[in-house]
Amino acid sequence: MVDSFPLPVCQFARAYRCRRFRGEAAYGKDTLVRQTFYGFRVHVRLEWPGVIAQFCLAPANVHELAVVPQLATTTAGWLVGDRNYWQPTLRVELQARGLALLAPYRWAKRDPWPRWSAHLSRLRYRIDTVFGQLVDRTHIKRVWARDLWHLSSRLLRKVLMPTLTVLLNLADDHPPLHLAQLVA
Repeated sequence: MVDSFPLPVCQFARAYRCRRFRGEAAYGKDTLVRQTFYGFRVHVRLEWPGVIAQFCLAPANVHELAVVPQLATTTAGWLVGDRNYWQPTLRVELQARGLALLAPYRWAKRDPWPRWSAHLSRLRYRIDTVFGQLVDRTHIKRVWARDLWHLSSRLLRKVLMPTLTVLLNLADDHPPLHLAQLVA
């Protein structure tokens, strides 16, 4: 599964005078809160039990489709995305590499296969769970770093948390993403 989430580096009102990541961060749209933000997008490829297999950091104005070939370099099989990942030309390009990109039709109102799109959306609940844990439990959206080296080091530590959670839960015969059972 592939998806991304916004990583603002400062509040929008201060973005024009923010010195952190000048020339690296950019303005982008956060569709969840329907606001513009200044920062990065964290693009993630997730494997089934909830393990983050690969992630990359891109400026906020880079579209999700531009990062998919980079995230899918070592992948074979199926790659499930949301409606933002619907693009027939990218699907053909990835198919040549042995990868099937599965995404619901771009517009829900004109969707020729609404049942298939609903099924794909139900498959994607796992990535939403992992993103929720990253945001709520690890506070990944709090950015205090002033350069990319410190930011990438912090992101790496935060991204390893769901992987460690899956490993420890499977060793104890618990559901893979139940972090609360490990803490209690």
